[in-house]
Amino acid sequence: MSKEVSSVIEMVQKGKLVSATTTISDSIVMLTPAMVELEPEPFPAGWVVSGSPEARCSKVARSRDRTSHIVVWDCTPGSFKWHYGMDEAIVVISGEAFMINDKGEERRFGAGDLGFFPAGTTCTWRITEHLRKVGVLRETMWRPFGLAVKACHKLLRIVGLSGESAL
Repeated sequence: MSKEVSSVIEMVQKGKLVSATTTISDSIVMLTPAMVELEPEPFPAGWVVSGSPEARCSKVARSRDRTSHIVVWDCTPGSFKWHYGMDEAIVVISGEAFMINDKGEERRFGAGDLGFFPAGTTCTWRITEHLRKVGVLRETMWRPFGLAVKACHKLLRIVGLSGESAL
């Protein structure tokens, strides 16, 4: 099989191999989050508030500069505190959870819902129905440095050295 099209995760379904994740070239990843196999991802000590929630995770892609990555994560019912060490955008694939922010405001998350949590945010999650989500995590950067990197990339695109559109 060529490097351009390689099967990363396969499962047997009705006697046929079905690909859950496919890598096309060295940078494009296509996957079905519901089919990604996950590994146990225990909560840090003291984060569980009630019940016995069990989390699992799989890192499915990472940016070339290693500042961002995409994970598929799931958790069984229970309640826990969560501290976001990086910016995280989530899309819920299945299940139901309630997030309580530091002001005591509660928000329901279900299949198809999107959320964004800046680095440094702390909240409490109450999972009522087995939850699976996709998370896009990004390391934060000192604002002046981030603006300089952005300007440098724009300049490289304008002069045609980055191989991307100048738009």
